[in-house]
Amino acid sequence: MQFAIKTSPQYTTWSDMLDTWRAADQIDLFESAWNFDHFYPINVPDTTGPCMEGWVTLTALAQATSRIRIGCMVNGVVYRHPAVLANMASALDIVSGGRLELGLGAGWNEEECKAYGIRLGSLKERFDRFDEACECIVGLLTQETTTFSGQYFQLTDARNNPAGQQKPHPPICIGGNGPKRTLAAVARWAQHWNYAGMDVAGFVEKKAILAEHCDRIGRDAAEIRTSVHVVYDAKAGASAMADKAAEFRDVGVDLAIAYIPPPHSAATVETIAGAFSHI
Repeated sequence: MQFAIKTSPQYTTWSDMLDTWRAADQIDLFESAWNFDHFYPINVPDTTGPCMEGWVTLTALAQATSRIRIGCMVNGVVYRHPAVLANMASALDIVSGGRLELGLGAGWNEEECKAYGIRLGSLKERFDRFDEACECIVGLLTQETTTFSGQYFQLTDARNNPAGQQKPHPPICIGGNGPKRTLAAVARWAQHWNYAGMDVAGFVEKKAILAEHCDRIGRDAAEIRTSVHVVYDAKAGASAMADKAAEFRDVGVDLAIAYIPPPHSAATVETIAGAFSHI
């Protein structure tokens, strides 16, 4: 099992998050570091608090680190046209020296979309749009020109130049558990699947469904890396988080991502690394 950290850029300070990522970059145990793609805080009682934009902070953190892989878990395609997102991904892959992991998701935050006048749509519309966006993004990341005609997006001899450093493109991570649409998209497009849950039995069940989707399209499910979040709780201690990671390791999870709530600090990263090192 490999290990990562995640710091959501909400209710935190830039200096604290910067210190945290720099500390993780210096600890070989950590393979990657992640943030999120939201404009309002999530999973907190007060969503009116501070939340820094994910791609700007991710780019700055890429420049502040040199070894650790970086990613946004995950980018809601509802927020940006796929051609814009593909160009952003290629640029950041170059800027980071080929360290980008490209997280993609259909989007779900109704509060943000309503506030900004972004049409989120029904669940079916979200995933129809997501499928089109994935096809556009992969085309733009791998082809000299891309033409696409869909319900939501149209491309005509579209270019994305220069292409990113990683070939054929930065690894795509799709997060979510939906058995019909999400896991089918993982099978088709992703190199990395993030299970959105904390229950081991649920992961095992959804991984079996993912394998079925892969079988239907002739893909080896073993090609797809798997990950989960394990939450660091200062009161419970890092050992409880490490115990949960070990449970997931025993059922085949490849990457445990330590979600670190604020306040963020380098000391917390060192504590987490110490706990993970005993797994």
